[in-house]
Amino acid sequence: MFTHLTGGRANVQLLQEAAVRDLVEILDRCEGTKAIVWDESLGGPVGLVARYTFLKEHHVTKMYALRPEPWSDIDVKNIIFITRPNQTLMDYIANNIHEEERKKKISRKEYYLYFVPKKSFLCEKRLQVKGVLGSLTHIGEFKCDFFPFDNDLLSMELKDAYKDLYLDRDTSCLHQSACALLALQKLYGRIPKVYGIGSCAQRVWELTKTMINEEQAIPSIDKGVIDQMIILDRSVDLMSVLATQLTYEGLIDEIFSINNTTVNLPSEKFNSGEGFSVERNTEKSPFILNSKEQLYSELRDKHFNAVGAVLSRLAKSIRLRTNENHGEKSIQELKKFVESLPHIKANEQSLATHTKIAELVKDVISSDNFLDELACEQEFMMCSDVDKPNTFIEDLIAKQTPLRNVLRLMCMQSIAGSGLKPKVLDYYKRELVQVYGLQVLLTIGNLEKAGLLKIQTGVRTYAVLRKTLNLTAEHPEEVSPKDITYVHSVYAPLSIRIVEQHLKSNGWQILTEILPRPTFEDYQATSTLSSRRGSFTSEISQSDIPRVIVVFFIGGCTFAEISALRFLAQQDENNVEFLVCTTKLINKNSFMDAFIEKY
Repeated sequence: MFTHLTGGRANVQLLQEAAVRDLVEILDRCEGTKAIVWDESLGGPVGLVARYTFLKEHHVTKMYALRPEPWSDIDVKNIIFITRPNQTLMDYIANNIHEEERKKKISRKEYYLYFVPKKSFLCEKRLQVKGVLGSLTHIGEFKCDFFPFDNDLLSMELKDAYKDLYLDRDTSCLHQSACALLALQKLYGRIPKVYGIGSCAQRVWELTKTMINEEQAIPSIDKGVIDQMIILDRSVDLMSVLATQLTYEGLIDEIFSINNTTVNLPSEKFNSGEGFSVERNTEKSPFILNSKEQLYSELRDKHFNAVGAVLSRLAKSIRLRTNENHGEKSIQELKKFVESLPHIKANEQSLATHTKIAELVKDVISSDNFLDELACEQEFMMCSDVDKPNTFIEDLIAKQTPLRNVLRLMCMQSIAGSGLKPKVLDYYKRELVQVYGLQVLLTIGNLEKAGLLKIQTGVRTYAVLRKTLNLTAEHPEEVSPKDITYVHSVYAPLSIRIVEQHLKSNGWQILTEILPRPTFEDYQATSTLSSRRGSFTSEISQSDIPRVIVVFFIGGCTFAEISALRFLAQQDENNVEFLVCTTKLINKNSFMDAFIEKY
């Protein structure tokens, strides 16, 4: 059922199986029929751990989203709440329990509460104040820190972690991240070498080490399958999260939103087929996108301009197979052909589906609006005209273009110029207020507090890094790329360029000299870690076995960044496998939406 999670040296299916064991303990704790009431942010991610059919086998008859209004009549003995520790959600639980108890049923229901991933004293106190703590039969934990998206991708699915940190000054996600790294090492063994960039990355690692020492849960001599970890603070590289992704998977996410490996697309564009959940009578049809589907695995990391050639090649291959002359084949050959028919049919369905998806994407990216915005952001990436008001941004404001589009480009100009000149920023503010109203200043204030918009300083950080780390390409190669710049056509994500530089001899030492942020490196003693702290490159040369490196993004990462890491892993000279971990999978739209005030 989850075969796509295997394949890497760090077997992600082990994490999924561990979460299932925890879930089974929760479900089997209460006998009889049961209903699960989910925190809405968890309903989708938990589907990556256990399918609904599995829950039904353990007598789960109904599932509901946790909302303030009471649920309809639930004819079950046990009600299980599974939620993140959140004060507002505790109020929802209290409302629902009070309403259920008012009904004065003959047989009293049993209530269970499980926090993901840790209990919260403040939440329990809130339930006590609301008068329902005594109604709960049991309060426990569902220890699922990371949700498995693919065999090289784990996400905590913590919404708006960057906003929490840099706008609300809420550091709870750092503690949860440390808990996740502790759980990762409990499962896969101690990580000998840890590197990090950014103050939040440093704080997460300090918390993780404190937890390791307090729990003594990881034997100091046990080195696991993971060789190194790089922790990246999202604030180190804001340009990459605002940039338009031009990979197949990245574009699908930005245009249609991929949630928990599922994308919902217009039903009328698709016919029902084997392996896809398509309901003809609904407006949207869900499609699961992961490496279990061979064609998607091949397409997802490619620049969109390379997708057509892959689809054409597969179409030609299918035609040749189905039009073969079978008259002169032996019985054995005919038997093999018949056995391959289901595979051919599955390929035909995949081809039809992704041809349609590619057409939908192409309709969007061929539009003048898309191409003009792309041209503007690429000019900023090249540090072109960042010190004066941009005429294209002025035109967007005059046309009352959706605010998110305008602000994104303003933020990219600010990052490229290491801030905007005071006169330029004031000019933009006046123009925005005239068109969008005074309330727009609240959103601009959010962006300023979060460091996305700021007054220009004398140090041109982005311009220096652009030249030092070759972040941009004058002549990009998109179809047959030789560099990670292909994921944005002309721009290499700074975050991934940092990882690439680290793979080189003395790479980390060079990075510490050129990056204007706190960096750190730490060593956890293991029996296999040499006392001599040699370079990463020299260690690789001693073995043909690929080294496993965890790259952990605090504040979210994009599919384009993941594609760039996969590209690096495919280069023979690197001899490495990456396991990407993140607080959330994000894109330019979801990232910007977190800062825009709703009026």
